[in-house]
Amino acid sequence: MTTFSNGAELQDALRRHDYIADNEFATVVHLATALERPLLLEGPAGVGKTELAKALAAVGGRRLVRLQCYEGLDDSRALYEWDYAKQLLHVQMLRDRIGELLGQHPDIADASRFLAQQDFGLYSEAFLSVRPLLDAVLSPEPVVLLVDEVDRTEESMEALLLEVLAERQVTIPEVGTFTARSMPWVILTSNDTRELSPALKRRCLHYHVGYPTLEREREIVTARAPEVSSGTAGQVVELARTLRDLPLRKSPSISEVIDAARAASVMESGVPDSNPVVDMRDVLLSTLLKYTGDVDLVKNRLDGTTPVPAPAAATVPAERVTVASNPANTTTAVFRGRGGGGRDAAASGARR
Repeated sequence: MTTFSNGAELQDALRRHDYIADNEFATVVHLATALERPLLLEGPAGVGKTELAKALAAVGGRRLVRLQCYEGLDDSRALYEWDYAKQLLHVQMLRDRIGELLGQHPDIADASRFLAQQDFGLYSEAFLSVRPLLDAVLSPEPVVLLVDEVDRTEESMEALLLEVLAERQVTIPEVGTFTARSMPWVILTSNDTRELSPALKRRCLHYHVGYPTLEREREIVTARAPEVSSGTAGQVVELARTLRDLPLRKSPSISEVIDAARAASVMESGVPDSNPVVDMRDVLLSTLLKYTGDVDLVKNRLDGTTPVPAPAAATVPAERVTVASNPANTTTAVFRGRGGGGRDAAASGARR
């Protein structure tokens, strides 16, 4: 397996696979691989967190094992589950032999005790259906384990990750503990949709990945889309950076900027002597923006017309009604305002 002596060497290797990382980022990634610590990457969607894991697997000569997180993810999808069909087939194959052995125990209690003492090998590694986390632990060859969008899961799933991240092992109650047969490089990504637990963060190196600088984003676009001229790439990148300064529901990601640059290149080749970024700006917005409200907001702002209100997501949400704010119809609530002194009693007397 390929290793790297410093961040600059890793940076050059990533660049050869069209992943453009700055010096600081490359150094942090190198430290994570050298110290064999998981690396937690947080930041907005579409800034290259997942792509780093793919590029790191390529430059390291490792297989990429990916766990895509989502709400409701449990251990049967992340760790393992038993192959029940295979177990049943195994029992059917042993059925005749088991019958012969039970024939030596005519008493039901003796036969039951005999069966309880037998190990039929049903709960062993051979009958495990491995999922990504266990796959990374059992792999004889080092891998890159990508736990993608970990913030989409519940905190219970974070607790399941702790043993893998800290001890590089997985405990299966029926079998025992499997320790990593090789040391994986672990990358976790988060889009900042919720705060991760301190226990998870404590076990990782941490780096916040933001949008790249103008020069580096232009370099990323030209590396991923070499057919796009540097001038067109620069214009598209500048347009994307202008959009990111607006209160959008979703800002353009780097992958969407690359798509927009390719679209501009196609329109430029179809109409010679044209500037598609300026002449067909509204068409390019379809590749950069994903919500109608964002498109309307951008058109109003860029055309200099009256600004439209910010997206609804940016407004202050209404106060959530809770049990505390809206108490149940208890005895106290039922009789509140009936009887007693003060204004309520006076009002009651006036009505009489």
